[in-house]
Amino acid sequence: MKIALFGYGKMGKTIEQIALQKGHTIVLKTSGKSSLEKIIEADVAIDFSTPKAAASNIKFCLQHQIPIVCGTTGWLDNYDEIINFCNKCNGAFIYASNFSIGVNIFFKMNEYLANLMKPWKEYQVSLEEIHHIEKLDTPSGTAITLAEDIIKNSDKKSWNLKKVEKNNIKITAKRLTNVKGTHTINYQSEIDTISIQHEAHSREGFALGALIAAEWLVGKKGIFSMKDVLKLK
Repeated sequence: MKIALFGYGKMGKTIEQIALQKGHTIVLKTSGKSSLEKIIEADVAIDFSTPKAAASNIKFCLQHQIPIVCGTTGWLDNYDEIINFCNKCNGAFIYASNFSIGVNIFFKMNEYLANLMKPWKEYQVSLEEIHHIEKLDTPSGTAITLAEDIIKNSDKKSWNLKKVEKNNIKITAKRLTNVKGTHTINYQSEIDTISIQHEAHSREGFALGALIAAEWLVGKKGIFSMKDVLKLK
């Protein structure tokens, strides 16, 4: 499989390393707009760039009929526009706030627990996420996905970063040195606390998941998620 990499930082380099181990070829690796003509050689593109660049990278690939997998977060104000553009181009697109297989199983656990807890109003749900100090967006895309999935499966109305409120989910975002990503969901009452947690130990889980998604997407048309890739629906 021939892969184009948008974003050649730590994640891009990890994806490249695993892709080469799996026998794939990298035909483009860029953190800017140089040599984009090489995109026509690619079977699929993977984007871990920046919030500012992601939407234009996705459009460029869809316009040239290159399936694209995007793990960049912080650009979702343009999400509906991208979905409409993908449909117009009859393209193939996967976005995930987190491509880790473990995290996507954790997403499913979070949905299930939110449903279980819905009748028990004495529990207040909150969420904590910890990432490395270089992370650009706060809260993380993973934390937002977790919060939105709780909202879909409970009577909560929104999330915020400020304070605990009855109908809102409080997200606490921390930035520490050398942390790959930890997400914790807490349901707390006066009697007890129920918690579930996912802790990433390396970037390899995110990179491997993105490659699995890219392999799965080749030859398909439409808009998909990791639930489709991992058959979690």
